[in-house]
Amino acid sequence: MPFLHRTPDRAPATPIASARTHRAARALLVLGVVLIAANLRPAIAATATILEPISRDLHLSGAAAGALTTLPVLFFGLAGPVAPLLVNRLGIERSLAWALAAIAAATAMWLGGSALALFAGTVLVGAAVAVGNIVLPVLVRRDFPDRAGLISGLYTTALASSAAIAAAVTVPLGDAIGGGWPTALAIWSLPALVALIVWTPQLRSDARFADHSAGPSLAHLRRLLHDRLAWQVTGLFGLQALSYHTILAWLPSIFIDAGIDQATAGFLLSVTGFVAIPVSLVLPTLAARRPSQRPWIVLLTALTATGLLGLLIAPTAAPYLWATLMGLGQGPIFPLTLTLIVLRSRTTEDTAALSTMAQSIGFVIAAAGPLTFGLLQAVTGTWTAGLVLLLALLVPQLCTGLAAARDRHIGGDPRCRGVARVAGVAGR
Repeated sequence: MPFLHRTPDRAPATPIASARTHRAARALLVLGVVLIAANLRPAIAATATILEPISRDLHLSGAAAGALTTLPVLFFGLAGPVAPLLVNRLGIERSLAWALAAIAAATAMWLGGSALALFAGTVLVGAAVAVGNIVLPVLVRRDFPDRAGLISGLYTTALASSAAIAAAVTVPLGDAIGGGWPTALAIWSLPALVALIVWTPQLRSDARFADHSAGPSLAHLRRLLHDRLAWQVTGLFGLQALSYHTILAWLPSIFIDAGIDQATAGFLLSVTGFVAIPVSLVLPTLAARRPSQRPWIVLLTALTATGLLGLLIAPTAAPYLWATLMGLGQGPIFPLTLTLIVLRSRTTEDTAALSTMAQSIGFVIAAAGPLTFGLLQAVTGTWTAGLVLLLALLVPQLCTGLAAARDRHIGGDPRCRGVARVAGVAGR
């Protein structure tokens, strides 16, 4: 479905005017995609930087604090199947608009300052972000099939940079505005409202010409459950997300327990995001130029392992170095994985189905990371066991990554196609 669906009922535009209109519309679409992506992580990163005062003010136990860091990631997965239903019913553009509105509403709820408002808003944020996570790659496949690497790089860079900015400014911004942590968290509703305003022009075309075919059918999703490559992409997605969201949730606490002050600990978390920005911007384009992405998988996994090892052995010896290495490893592997979802699929429906499967199952896997990490610390009194676990999980991450990065497409294995046809008949 082309982005410009129909010319207005007026005198025919000149070729030059039509080309300018087309370029302007495409630029506005790209801007909208970037702004949507920029709203998918700040609320989570902001919560991580002020988890200590939240826990203190609300008298949260260690388990409750762990649940707070786990809930958004868990609902990334649990709410994932809702995304294709919304796309089939509302279209891509309206689904993304609803996601932005929900993020704005959820973060505004945190002004209440109660445990109920905090946890309810966290769940709503997780569900809304799940829609954005799954639908954005589908939009890239539909509207930018020849620019998948570039557009993926732009929006995943927005993801990384917005998380880094939120980690860096939430504490000082909250101190400057006053009102404590509720105000510091609720301020992140404003960027969502700005993105919603910028996205509004896309709804005019979508209202009349919604692309309901972009969502995967249930039979299509069932077929992917019998596809080896789909499971390899899903495994990579889940394991890299587990590592990333565990560090996102607990890195400030690790540094604080090591003797670093809260503001510096929050800034160190932002470092992991900022250093990933330039790499995340160019890596999807570079990766898309090659049939195989395996060398990138090896490099990024090695960088993550080195950073985690340094954090384990001597967290205060070179904290900026460890944060930089983890950022260079964990940050770019997320856009690379999203690019693999596009590269390993042939059609928009394939992309939608693989995106739904990888992110729904993957984020449920990832949700175990922050919770388990927090529980291990509560039981042992140190962060050692959790960091060792993250290092060990890099082995299956590397294995699934190497398999997913080979030049193939879902449904490309004849054995998988045979099983898929049987599953499709059985599902009718």
